[in-house]
Amino acid sequence: MTVAGNGSDRLARLAAILILAGVSACAVRSVKTTAPDPSAIEITQLWQEPLDLETRDLFLGAGREVPPPNQSTPLEYVATDTSGYSPGYDVRDANGVMWDVKLGPEAQTEVVASRLLWAAGYHQVPTYYVADWTMSGGPEPRPGPGRFRPDLAGWKEAGEWSWYENDFVTTQPFKGLVVINLMMNNWDWKTSNNKIYDVTQSDGPPERWYVVRDLGASFGRTNFPKLLNWFPMRGLGQGSRNNLEDFERQGFIEGTGGDRVDFEYNGIHDPLVETATTGDVVWAAALLSRLSDAQWRDAFRAAGYSDEEISRFVAKLKSKVAEGLALAS
Repeated sequence: MTVAGNGSDRLARLAAILILAGVSACAVRSVKTTAPDPSAIEITQLWQEPLDLETRDLFLGAGREVPPPNQSTPLEYVATDTSGYSPGYDVRDANGVMWDVKLGPEAQTEVVASRLLWAAGYHQVPTYYVADWTMSGGPEPRPGPGRFRPDLAGWKEAGEWSWYENDFVTTQPFKGLVVINLMMNNWDWKTSNNKIYDVTQSDGPPERWYVVRDLGASFGRTNFPKLLNWFPMRGLGQGSRNNLEDFERQGFIEGTGGDRVDFEYNGIHDPLVETATTGDVVWAAALLSRLSDAQWRDAFRAAGYSDEEISRFVAKLKSKVAEGLALAS
């Protein structure tokens, strides 16, 4: 795109182009509940207490009953996915199961982030990281490492849900969800990433689940591009992803004042971040503190990280958990 004219003219024209293009802005947003009766909130739609947290298998994650695709057999190309930051494909395996495949750096981070949220009791769709696989009938036979997410027969998408307006915003599990995402430096909090599922399982009645999906913009650092001062739009990148050095560089808690927590966060979602109190941070940190060293490592091992990378990522995350627990005093 070329915008002619002097500096001020170019800026004005750029602003007009962005507005006319329908860029979605969120300069001032409030967080509010949509629950008609807060006392009747069904929190299990968002979070179920993980009584078995210490024994959860973070290598297989939420997909422990859904096997990953068979890597010895080529997967059939169905379509190319050009939406979002990461390229990908829709493919079909020999059993007729459809898989959504995400390529690029987000393939690793999404698998880890999904496992950590699932360990803490939040509903997640099964995900797998497959380093080497082949595709038949598509534009490339060996697309490279990818995140695989199955299209499950018992899972029906019923819509999307907003971080800012939902039934759970006043609950501790919701605020704990915000805290854990801050720990992972996930900054891509679009409504389109959050899905509502009607889930039918073999051992019970249908349930409605609220899921944070597409967690790939994690494990880097958040930043606030100067352009956001004029155009605070969700579509403009607000950080890095899958960058170990960036992740180690950014801290977690800058300070506290009463129940208020000042997080080391640079992004457009301050109104949401500011809802988390010291008690919410302690609650979330206490959940993650129950993970064993083996479980931490398994979450990253499932995403194909090296031993050195795993040690450094886990050390940083555990330091954030320790910071959170320290607020209890």
